[in-house]
Formats: sequence, C-alpha cells, structure tokens
Amino acid sequence: MNLISEIGRFVIFMKFVLHRPEKARVFWKITFREMYLIGIDSLLIVILIATFTGAVTTIQTANQLLSPSDLYPTQLMPKFVIGAVVGTSSLLELAPTVTCLVLAGKIGANIASEIGNMKVSEQIDAYEVMGINSASFVALPKIVAGLIMIPCLIIIANFLLLYGGVLACSATTSLTADNLIEGARLVFKPLYLKVMLTKSFIFAFLITSLSAFQGYYTTGGALEVGIAGTKAVTKICIFILFFDLIIAQLFLKS
Repeated sequence: MNLISEIGRFVIFMKFVLHRPEKARVFWKITFREMYLIGIDSLLIVILIATFTGAVTTIQTANQLLSPSDLYPTQLMPKFVIGAVVGTSSLLELAPTVTCLVLAGKIGANIASEIGNMKVSEQIDAYEVMGINSASFVALPKIVAGLIMIPCLIIIANFLLLYGGVLACSATTSLTADNLIEGARLVFKPLYLKVMLTKSFIFAFLITSLSAFQGYYTTGGALEVGIAGTKAVTKICIFILFFDLIIAQLFLKS
C-alpha cells in the first residue's frame, strides 16, 4: 500500500510540475544553468568511468575467450568476437545503464539535497506565497535539463567505452584495435542504438524527477535532507534496473 501511495504522490507531483510553468525567459535561464550543472559538471566522471570500463571489459573478455585452456588448447573464438561483445555491451548496457547508475549518485543526490534544503528552510513556501508554482519552478528546469544533457553524456560514454577498448588493445599483443573495431561494426544494428537512446531518455527522467520528488517532500531539518538524498539515489537505482529489464524484454525478445 505504501508503494501505491508513493506512486500516487509522484503522479500528483508531476501534475503540479507540468502545470502553469514559469515564463519562457525565466524558465530557459534556469534551465541553461541546470544543463551546465548536470552535463558539464558530470563530464569528467563520465570520461573516467567510461574509458576505464571499456578497457577493463576488453581485457577481461579477451582473457576469457582467447586464452587457451586444458580443455581447449587452441584459441576459442576469432579475435573480432571481442569487438562484437564490447560493442554490443557498450550500446545496450554499459553506456546507458552503468553511466546512469553513477549519475544517480551524483546528480540525484544533488537535486534531492538542494530542493530538500529549500523545503526545510521554507523557501518553497515563500514561492507559494508569491503566487509561483513552486513544484514547476524548482523541478521542471532540472527535468528538462536532464532530458537534454544525460542522453548526450551517454552518447559520449559509448564512444569512450570503445576508445578504452582500443587503448587496452595497444597494451596487449593478443588483440589489435582493428579486431575490436571490425567486430563492433559486424554486429551493429540500428535497433541497438534505438534501445540505447530509449534507455537514455527514460533513465534521465527517472534521475531528475524522482530526486526532485524526494527533495520536494522533505520534512524536518538538515539530517532529513541528507536522508532524502540517500533515499532518492536508492529509488533511482531500483527503478533504473527495473526499467532496464522492461526495455530489454520489449525490444530484444528473440
């Protein structure tokens, strides 16, 4: 029952968010600031995580599929298979899901804490007294900024995952960058790109809207603001994994 109640409160919250937004000039001014905070401020961590994840995935996949064993004394797979595995994993899972799980901790906690602090310090009540739709004013620019910037970060992460794989190839003699790129090209399907972009927009909405919702209904003081940030990240991660499964079932059923 608590889950149903929370879903109902979230739906009502989103109704308020979409109702009577601010004037376009004010709205876009705030949105551009949020785009910088969500996108540019998160770029470094996305670069580091994507590059190292791509390198580690390539090394581990090559070790598992190319290394001879007692049971199979010869090479198990053609070398281009490594590129196929890394390429499809990057598009379908590593770039959208892993990146958004990381961004949930950074962006989600920041948004929940910021709005939660505004709530407990009565800034949101002041907006209501002035006749401003507080839910739309504090949440909608963040949601729009997330829908614009997070998919861009995921596209960048996808290229960096492959670049990390190429860097890993340069450090080993068993696999070349040409093998990696050849395999990624052979298995590429437009459907995979569609899945990645679908995940990107859905996960971006989850990160921004759930964190804003959690912060907006914070009560208490500074301790509760910290708890709201933790709860927001937990809920975002759960829903990202849930929708990750749903999207895979819808798009990739054999």
